[in-house]
Amino acid sequence: MSVLLGASLQCCGNHKTAETANEYVTVHDGNFYIGDSIYKYVGANFWYGAILGSEGRGGDRARLARELDILDSLGIDNLRVLVGGDGDENVSSHIMPVLQTAPGVYNDTILDGLDYMMAELEKRGMKAVLYLNNAWEWSGGYGEYLQWAGEGPTPNPATNGYEAYMNHVARFVLNDSAKALAANHVRNIVGRTNRYTGKPYSESPALMSWQIANEPRAFASDSLTKQAFAEWMASQAALIKSLDPNHLVSTGSEGRHGCEGDLELWTRIHRDPNIDYGIIHLWPYNWGWVKPETLVADVDTACVRAAEYISAHAEKMAAVGKPLVLEEFGFPRDGMAYAPGTPTEGRDAFYTYVFSLIRDSGMIDGCNIWAWGGTAVPAHDTWQPWDAYTGDPAQEAQGLNSVFICDSSTINIIHSFTSQLTK
Repeated sequence: MSVLLGASLQCCGNHKTAETANEYVTVHDGNFYIGDSIYKYVGANFWYGAILGSEGRGGDRARLARELDILDSLGIDNLRVLVGGDGDENVSSHIMPVLQTAPGVYNDTILDGLDYMMAELEKRGMKAVLYLNNAWEWSGGYGEYLQWAGEGPTPNPATNGYEAYMNHVARFVLNDSAKALAANHVRNIVGRTNRYTGKPYSESPALMSWQIANEPRAFASDSLTKQAFAEWMASQAALIKSLDPNHLVSTGSEGRHGCEGDLELWTRIHRDPNIDYGIIHLWPYNWGWVKPETLVADVDTACVRAAEYISAHAEKMAAVGKPLVLEEFGFPRDGMAYAPGTPTEGRDAFYTYVFSLIRDSGMIDGCNIWAWGGTAVPAHDTWQPWDAYTGDPAQEAQGLNSVFICDSSTINIIHSFTSQLTK
């Protein structure tokens, strides 16, 4: 799979030169490449990038420039960004502003923000993973497409609970009308031309990968729904490749955890020839590996289980000759606090361990922390219009899983590791 780090660090990493900055990311022999150099990276989730790049509500181009420059200086050159926000505004637990207000009807201000952000990434030689759908409620996604297809209203987890929500959105992969609406969104975005660069997105060197969805799931364990889920993922990947053969395609999957505990289903999906690399996420708190009252004490347990989880998926990807990316990993602040600068002893220990696995094991070829809060200063415990955006979407405490620039110990750990990758 990947080369082992350590002695081989000098041939790997996120090197940027005038030449490689203008080249696409490719996959060969189980590794990412830019040009002739292996590409290993530490990135960040930056879901709000297109909103920040806009000139409308929520937009702040000066902040976007600051954040990109800070990230670049830390060696973080790969950003995972949402191309979505579907449905009505002023819905609890839902981001604002939305991009797609009705099927195929777009808020051009946000499209302009996406174009602007991508142009800014090009200037800096940075890369983006753009995800086009969401299995969860916070940006619309599955639930909104179902509602547009006449299967609404979608239960809101904030009031109806997640069980009701998940039972409802399990219909998505079985609903041809909802899937057709999602496919039309893919066509509209992947076929887009950037108004700032004048180039089609299919020719953008700032794009690493198109991604089918954020944490796509079947949301049901019966064989019919799991089969429909796998077929939908394959059809979306084929559609994207038909529109843009230059760039990679990825899933956005959590791994086994996002496939109803079925590692073989995850493997089958990622074996598809139109899907270029494996994706997993790691959420020790959300998955019940650690308890809120003993977060710091439970870090060792989280690390052991993380290593097991990564190893199981890495073995499968090694067998098919594809890289593996840990594109979300997060850990709450100590004591479940969320104000910027509050203690992060547990998070720092978990980050340090994950980075050591990337450095020493050869199992992981790239990673994206969840998530970048940067220079934001949350005004409320939960997001209110038009508070500064953090890495935590609207349904979560603002700052719980975000990394802010004032979190000096975490920032130092990240920068130390990216410095190793670029030597």
